[in-house]
Amino acid sequence: MALPISVETSQDLPPPHEPHAEASSGPEKVSGLLRLLDFFLSDAMRHAPPGDLVRHRVLVGSACFMVVFTLVYTVGTVFAPYSALPSAMGVFYLVALLAARKATTIEGPAFFMLAGITGSFVGGLFMNEPHREGGVHAIYLLLPALAVYLLGTRQALLYTLVVAVMMDGVHPLSVVDRLGLSSQDAVSRFWIRHAMSGFTFVGIWGLSALHSIARAAAYHSLEWALKKLRGSERKLSSIIESTDDIVASVDTEGRLLVANSAMRQFHRKLFGAELELGQPLLRNSTPERTQLWSERFAQVQRGQRLRMEDTFILEGSRVVLDICLHPILAEDGQTVGVTLFGHDITSRKEAEVRLGEMHRTLVDVSRQMGMAEVATGVLHNVGNTLNSVNISTTLVTEQLRRSRVTGLAKATSLLREHSADMASFLTQDTQGKQLPPYLVAVSDQLVEERENMLKEMESLGHSVEHIKSIVSMQQRHARSAGAVEQVAVPQLIDEALRLHAISFERLAIRIEREYAEVPEIFVDRHKLLQILINLLSNARHALVDSRQADKCLRIHVQRTSEAERLRIEVKDNGVGIAAENLARMFTQGFTTKKDGHGFGLHISALAAEEMKGKLSCTSPGPGHGATFTLDLPVKVEAA
Repeated sequence: MALPISVETSQDLPPPHEPHAEASSGPEKVSGLLRLLDFFLSDAMRHAPPGDLVRHRVLVGSACFMVVFTLVYTVGTVFAPYSALPSAMGVFYLVALLAARKATTIEGPAFFMLAGITGSFVGGLFMNEPHREGGVHAIYLLLPALAVYLLGTRQALLYTLVVAVMMDGVHPLSVVDRLGLSSQDAVSRFWIRHAMSGFTFVGIWGLSALHSIARAAAYHSLEWALKKLRGSERKLSSIIESTDDIVASVDTEGRLLVANSAMRQFHRKLFGAELELGQPLLRNSTPERTQLWSERFAQVQRGQRLRMEDTFILEGSRVVLDICLHPILAEDGQTVGVTLFGHDITSRKEAEVRLGEMHRTLVDVSRQMGMAEVATGVLHNVGNTLNSVNISTTLVTEQLRRSRVTGLAKATSLLREHSADMASFLTQDTQGKQLPPYLVAVSDQLVEERENMLKEMESLGHSVEHIKSIVSMQQRHARSAGAVEQVAVPQLIDEALRLHAISFERLAIRIEREYAEVPEIFVDRHKLLQILINLLSNARHALVDSRQADKCLRIHVQRTSEAERLRIEVKDNGVGIAAENLARMFTQGFTTKKDGHGFGLHISALAAEEMKGKLSCTSPGPGHGATFTLDLPVKVEAA
């Protein structure tokens, strides 16, 4: 399945105050009306912020209405004796429309609009009969609100005060003069009501101004929030676009909400189709994949987080993704969508495969090196034993060469020649008289030679038996390589020591064994023997290079405080290890020996890990020896 991602958020859409964006969102008739209103607006006013655009449209809409109303009123004056002043004020409405086409702000068109309305209303009052009290008319009270909406609070205040003076000051005075009313009648009939009307007129401005200020504050707060939101969207877009990982989010119905370019490219390579926001993410996937991913999304929508690895075939190549699915939570804690993150781990997987192959190769090499180490020990011990065999064989050969058997053969030949006159030969012949003592001497010498040769042959038999046991031990370990079996650790240590016995004796290295009562463990016998031989070999080299007079090697076997583990310690008083080298002792290729290859301890550490154990090293410092510790599990399950 493809998981598309390219970032198309609200900032990529047309701003909401642009006419096309707003027109496209409403019904056909509303769109036509808005386009008609926008026709009367200049470019600057048409592209004003959303709140100001609404005022501009209300202004031209009101001006259009008043133009139509003025035309209807003018036609009506033909049939009735109405005042011609409102018809004359229609010019102001036309000027307001023309000004809106050119102006960059609303003040100019709004001035002509209010001038037309105010002129029609105020002029009509002065021209009407005296008993008409326009200052208290309901329509009159709407003028402050309209002025505040179109001009703003400050300019509307000036307009309100001027109109209030005209309607509730100048107009009542003219009426009182024309009617000739007394002061008491004027007060009771006009001034109280007009004073209250003027106060109400200014009060309506105040309420409208308060509403305008509150609305402006709310609008600015909204603008600030929107600006901050757009900034956050840009930052989020920059972040998810800057990564090579795929990023996407879907709603609860599985429709795509956000996708970065990496996701889009991934989807394009996987399906050969483009992603579309608002469309189901899985629409191009196979039914099996769709079912699988639908179940995963459903699980995440229940509030769980999922992480899995999935394999895809992109353009004939195998791609492995590490995919994380996270729920998108609303303020009430309900899941409203799912976010998907995918990281390409193909290279890591391939590296892991190569590393596994290298590890297996190293294990094979280590096994071969261990076998070679065992073989070297075997050959060394067999060689030393063969020296003894050779010496015994040489001695036996020399004894046989110097043997008196030849003289005995000559004496036997003389006896055979004188068999007819044996008595006279032994009593009268000079040689015959010497033959009996000679035979006694030869007999004694042959007995001695026989005893010497038996002793040498017995020594030779022991040497051959020793060779046989060494070869048998090597064959037993070779057969058990790679097989887990029950092993008695002390016995295996003794076998490892036997392979080095001759060299330890020749180098005067004293061996101390401390074997606690420990159970048999289940391990690969060959791997454990390989580790022990490496540790004994390293200890031997450390002791050879040391100036210690009493060269000692201690081997300690015990169970640890954790009863399920067994510990083997190989401690020497040799050259020791520098502190800076301790951390690198088990690193491949690291060695402190001139002729070392740096594989022995590294391979031993790997073998210990394969047996669920651990090989470690400590040393007080140069000249104070070192201790290698091997921890192994005791239980079969652990092994």
